[in-house]
Amino acid sequence: MNNRKYAVDEIPLNERNMTYWDMFATWFGANANNGTWFIGGVIAAAGFFGGIVSMLIGGILAYIFLSLMGYVGYRTGATTTVLSRGAFGIRGSIVPSLINITLFLGWTAVNTFIAATSLAFIFHSLFRWPLFGQPGGNLGMVVGILIMSFLHILSIISGQRSVQLVERIGVILVIVFVLLEVIVVFKNVSISQLAHYRIPKLQQMPLGVAIDTIAAASLGWVVGGADFTRFTRSKKTAIRAPFWGALLGLMSFTIIGICTTISVALTSGTYDPNNSDPSIIANKLGLGLIAMVVIVLTSMTANAVNIQAGASALNNLVHKLSLNKALVVITLLSMILTFIPLLSGSFLNSFIAFLDYTGMLLGPIIAIMVVDYFILNQDHYTAQALADPQGKLWYQHGFNWIALGTLCLGVLLYLGLKSIPVIRTSVGATFITMGLVAVGYYLLTKGINRKQVN
Repeated sequence: MNNRKYAVDEIPLNERNMTYWDMFATWFGANANNGTWFIGGVIAAAGFFGGIVSMLIGGILAYIFLSLMGYVGYRTGATTTVLSRGAFGIRGSIVPSLINITLFLGWTAVNTFIAATSLAFIFHSLFRWPLFGQPGGNLGMVVGILIMSFLHILSIISGQRSVQLVERIGVILVIVFVLLEVIVVFKNVSISQLAHYRIPKLQQMPLGVAIDTIAAASLGWVVGGADFTRFTRSKKTAIRAPFWGALLGLMSFTIIGICTTISVALTSGTYDPNNSDPSIIANKLGLGLIAMVVIVLTSMTANAVNIQAGASALNNLVHKLSLNKALVVITLLSMILTFIPLLSGSFLNSFIAFLDYTGMLLGPIIAIMVVDYFILNQDHYTAQALADPQGKLWYQHGFNWIALGTLCLGVLLYLGLKSIPVIRTSVGATFITMGLVAVGYYLLTKGINRKQVN
């Protein structure tokens, strides 16, 4: 058996060209988008202060892990899914790779659907086509999804420089759009009104559930972190730029999502979580076609990250597939996935189900990878070791069953903790699960290694 089958695409230092501001813009743009706005609208059900507190707790803790993974990407030059070979085994990395693919497919579909909703509003204004939810309203959505998928392919096949350009333009547009939103919202309501608005009891979200919601969304970026930090020559850039870019992007759009959703509830007299959709809110606030165009462009900035990370995961599974072909495959698969809410009739329900899926898997995977690199096996994370079918990271026939077993236990633990009332109303299940999984993986690995030595 030769190791060419498991070759590692490592970026050497002399080929790395991402500056601090490129990295910051990438991660700010990854979060300063419509999906994050929608999440803000969802956690508005925890109330104005509850939503903000849950966002800060979930975001800060998640992006500490993003910085850690960013550092590993900088040190090794490898993608996150290739790095998962260190903990799960060279063959065992198939598991986190498959999860990563479904994760980034899902996020690409979320952002594409929101952008398609904006395009549907544009089509309604120009051609009087029915809106989504009205008889015949699927036409505008289908055309919008096809247009967005074409734009995504056009952007990504133009290369890394094209992605950076999209990110830079997107960040500027996002900042202008947020400022416009703030002005419009506070023309209609005050901070005091937002802070004192009480969510109807049946629609309230416990604080712990809100933290888990933010964690599920934010940890998704962690499993793509090294895919971008491997393009920088600076340790400081790899650690700090992802943290601050992602956190400030999360804060800006989550808060605007909370404020706009509660604002619509105050002005309409009805709280409806489906109004979290940025396109619907922009329309109700009278922001017009320009807002819809900006929503479309900001979806492209977020999906540039999603599609590239998903393609890296696909490359780890199908080694003969070139990166450009992997990018196109991910884009086309996400386009198909985007049609699911049209069939189910509810984007909100599909989105919440997607967050539940990612939340229970990502925490354990990340905890295992961080413990394995920083505590157990850091010296073995070399291009040669990550590709060697006869080396230490081959484990048992290519699988580290300790890591895979701990992952399964972590999923069960998350589901169990999530059902405990005191956990739901306080800190949530995600980070408790990650702590217990980290300790469990370390103790199991040390214990079995000690037995093998004896």
